[in-house]
Amino acid sequence: MPSILFEIKNSLAFITLNRPEKFNSFNREMALLLQKTLDDCAADKNIRAIYLTGTGKAFCAGQNLGELTGENAPGFEVILAEHYNPIITRIRTIEKPVICAVNGVAAGAGANIALCCDVVVAKASATFIQAFSKIGLIPDSGGTFTLPRLIGFQKASALMMLGDKVSADEAEKMGMIYKVFTEDVFEEESIKIATTLSQMPTKSLAYTKQALNASLDNSLAAQLQKEDELQYKAAHTADYKEGVAAFIEKRLPVFKGE
Repeated sequence: MPSILFEIKNSLAFITLNRPEKFNSFNREMALLLQKTLDDCAADKNIRAIYLTGTGKAFCAGQNLGELTGENAPGFEVILAEHYNPIITRIRTIEKPVICAVNGVAAGAGANIALCCDVVVAKASATFIQAFSKIGLIPDSGGTFTLPRLIGFQKASALMMLGDKVSADEAEKMGMIYKVFTEDVFEEESIKIATTLSQMPTKSLAYTKQALNASLDNSLAAQLQKEDELQYKAAHTADYKEGVAAFIEKRLPVFKGE
């Protein structure tokens, strides 16, 4: 079976991590295939949103440690530069919303890949853990950048150093994720959110994503300028014209992502 499952339904792309026997932990093949799949989604104009999840009991347990200890094992400079950093960069820069549906444990790099997505929802039984300190490493895959901005410096510091397991409910309450769904409705409700995003004005969502990315480094003055620039672009899209027309005509808009 391929380590990544890929399917397109209407304008929604489904990407599923598929190494359930290894709790969807990453090896080189899966990391490179995920990058390629994200590139394919970026290039396909018919895809307007991406739904990322995992098979089995886990979303992703992070790095497959067996790959690090075998003969001719890649060093961390390879693992980070060629596997995880490109995945994080692709998710944050792809001009389409990425929803991560965390179906089980998200640990280490798996947690940080989930948390860098645009909308993160979780099954009630899911857990998040910054597992790095348990084996003498530091959080990677953008974790030290993303997590403090989601939940605050002190909370992030404690979770990273202690390696505490965080339940889905706790994650929602602290602002780490968007929503939690019970097991019986998790798939239906998470796909519903992704479907909604796939039918929205795709360019404006991409500009919103760019603005949020810029806000992480900008001063207020620079951010206001960035908003001006992106709002000008949004106001010249076909979807903006459709949105205004639908509002005036008191009907639901039909966005085309253009």
